[in-house]
Amino acid sequence: MTASSPRPATYEDVLAAPDNMVAEVVDGDLHLQPRPRRRHVRAASKLGAFLIGAFEDGFNGPGGWVILHEPELHLGPRPDIVVPDLAGWREGNYPGDVDDDDAFFRERPDWVCEHLSDSTARFDRMKKLPLYARQGVPHVWLADPRERTVVVYRLDGERYTLLGTWGNEDEDVRLEPFDAVPIPPSALWGRRLHRKL
Repeated sequence: MTASSPRPATYEDVLAAPDNMVAEVVDGDLHLQPRPRRRHVRAASKLGAFLIGAFEDGFNGPGGWVILHEPELHLGPRPDIVVPDLAGWREGNYPGDVDDDDAFFRERPDWVCEHLSDSTARFDRMKKLPLYARQGVPHVWLADPRERTVVVYRLDGERYTLLGTWGNEDEDVRLEPFDAVPIPPSALWGRRLHRKL
């Protein structure tokens, strides 16, 4: 849902949004989405937990990243305000949280993942994906826990290149930029899947 107004939306509009909605500002328009449903939340949580273990804490993986669930990003001079389901910064690019304890980040992440749902899929594809390209986010994943697919993009210049779409429930996958460690299907879809023997 987009709330149209004669003036560009601001952070004050985000703060005034109802508690049961996720408020984002893209291209000066306020977008209100309902809070994610259980399947969406579980899929994002499982993927975040797996990536934090392997790529932040270094358990069975290389470490070197900071992965956050639903960080609020203020990107660009206007700014555009978005809340991806997951975002990650390479350790050297992470802005830190010791001296600056704001509720949001102004520094663009190195990776974002949006989990698509009926209410967010069009907005994520049509508005947020171009925004991430404009802001120079190197990798974007669009994961659909309903369809059990994940689409991976890499920024080449000003546009994203499609690296592929994965949806095999029987195999671990290696997805940029986290291709150093295979990701099991249960981490992508939020539940254990029965594998063929």
